[in-house]
Amino acid sequence: MSQHRHPGAPGRAGAVPALPDLPEATVARLPEYLRALHNLADDGHETVSSEGLSAAAGVNSAKLRKDLSHLGSYGTRGVGYDVALLIEQIEYVLGLTQRRAVALVGVGNLGHALAGYDGFAGRGFRIAALLDADASLVGEVINGLVVRHVDELPAVAAEESISIGVIATPAAAAQRVADQLVAVGVTSILNFAPCVLSVPEGVDVRKVDLAIELQILSFHEHRKASLTALPGGLAANDTQEAIGT
Repeated sequence: MSQHRHPGAPGRAGAVPALPDLPEATVARLPEYLRALHNLADDGHETVSSEGLSAAAGVNSAKLRKDLSHLGSYGTRGVGYDVALLIEQIEYVLGLTQRRAVALVGVGNLGHALAGYDGFAGRGFRIAALLDADASLVGEVINGLVVRHVDELPAVAAEESISIGVIATPAAAAQRVADQLVAVGVTSILNFAPCVLSVPEGVDVRKVDLAIELQILSFHEHRKASLTALPGGLAANDTQEAIGT
């Protein structure tokens, strides 16, 4: 079956925008596919097989084909997927065609690094405002943007049509900042602070905790070390089978 656009996707004049009802797991994988597709496009590839794309994205090929079928993309037998068209479809579904404006609150070490990252622009986002409660940081210029006081958030949100807020403050200040973002109409928040935020229904929060990720990796290191320590370096299951249990 040939690849085709989902109803309402860009390029369909007069079409009524419609989004597929995607499983959360599929939504979580779409950015990985998009990253891989952009890399393929940069390398001059016009088409890619499901196996090639799954390898580039680090995802099982059967799972990838099922995910893309939710978008109405099935590829062409013997050819694969059209890279440019698939990028267009995924960007449309992820809402990246609007280049969403982002407000970053907290320009300490982590916030400063995020503010200086140039990769957001190529992924459909624009860091439109930098804010902090520390008066000594207000007025500093980072990546061409002047840091403003967090009390200016209502004016900034109106001026820049902020749709997403990023919190990179200490944990003690994060809830207060979340409340301020919600008060000015922001309904999507990316939280780097090591705490759980309480937000109203309808506000989506994604949490990034680097310490938790390191702790999970520590578990895997601990597990590998414990398996290696077994007699002969055998895994526990192998050892049980060897003694007939």
